[in-house]
Amino acid sequence: METIEQVINSHNFLAIGEQNPKIKQIKGILSNTKPNPHKLFVAEGIWLLKMCEQFKTHIDSLILCPEHIRTSEAAALAEKIAARAENLYTVSAKTYEKLSERDRPDGLMALAALPSYDLSAFAPPEKAVVLILDGIEIPGNVGTMLRMADGAGLDSVFICNRKARLTHPKLIKGSQGAILSVPVYEFESVAACRAWLKMHGFTVYLADTRADKYYFEEPFGVKTALVMGSERYGITREWYDGEYKMIAIPMLGKCDSLNVGVAATVLCYDASIKNKFRSEK
Repeated sequence: METIEQVINSHNFLAIGEQNPKIKQIKGILSNTKPNPHKLFVAEGIWLLKMCEQFKTHIDSLILCPEHIRTSEAAALAEKIAARAENLYTVSAKTYEKLSERDRPDGLMALAALPSYDLSAFAPPEKAVVLILDGIEIPGNVGTMLRMADGAGLDSVFICNRKARLTHPKLIKGSQGAILSVPVYEFESVAACRAWLKMHGFTVYLADTRADKYYFEEPFGVKTALVMGSERYGITREWYDGEYKMIAIPMLGKCDSLNVGVAATVLCYDASIKNKFRSEK
C-alpha cells in the first residue's frame, strides 16, 4: 500500500500557498460569491471523494494536505483520483485548515464538476416519478430533496425558476452525494417544463393546501410530476394555467404547513411506492 508521500512523488503535484489563484477559486466557490461557469463544487473528505470516484465525477483539481492524511485508505483514494485529475496540488496544514469546514480534516479536497445530463436523451419509463422544484430558495432544502429523490428512487429532478446554485456548499452537503446520483434538469421557464411534461404524457400534481383530495387518496400509477413551490411564495401561478391535479397533505395539529422538504418526501414516497415498489411485487 502506497503512503501519501509515495503518491505525491509518483505524480506531478505542485505545492501552492494561500495566495495562489486556485486557492482563491476554492474560497470563491465555498463562499458562493464568485462566477462559476463550469459548475464546479468543493468535495472534501474521504466519503464524498469516494462518491466522486464511484460516479467517475470529473475532477478539475485535487488538493492534498500531507499533514492531515493519516490513513492508508486516504492515501489509496488520493492515488485513484490523482490518476485522473486535471491538476494536482499540495498545501500546508495552515492553508488547508483555512479552507476546511471540519474540526478534524482528513487532508483530501477536490474541485469537481457537477454531472451534465442531456434532456433529449432522457426517456422516462411508463410509471416515472419526477420531482419539480419551482423557485426553491434555500440551498439546504434543495440538497435535502435531492437526497430524498435518491432514496425514493425518483427518475429525475426538474428545476424551474432556479434561486439557488446547485454548487452551493450547503446544497452539496445536504444532498449527501445525491447531487451525483440523481439526474437534474434545469428548464428556462415553467412553460418549457410544462410543454416537455405534456409531450411525454405526464400527469402534473400540484402540492396545494386547497386541494379536495389528499395525496393518499390518489392512486397515481401514471407518469407523475410532483410540483413543489418556493418556501415563501408557493407554486408559480403559471403552473395553474395548464392541466393539473391538486393534492394536499392533511395537517392534524396546530401548524398549517410543513417544511417543503418534508412535504416533498411525503408525496414522493407515496407516488414512488404506488408506481414502482408495489408494481414490482
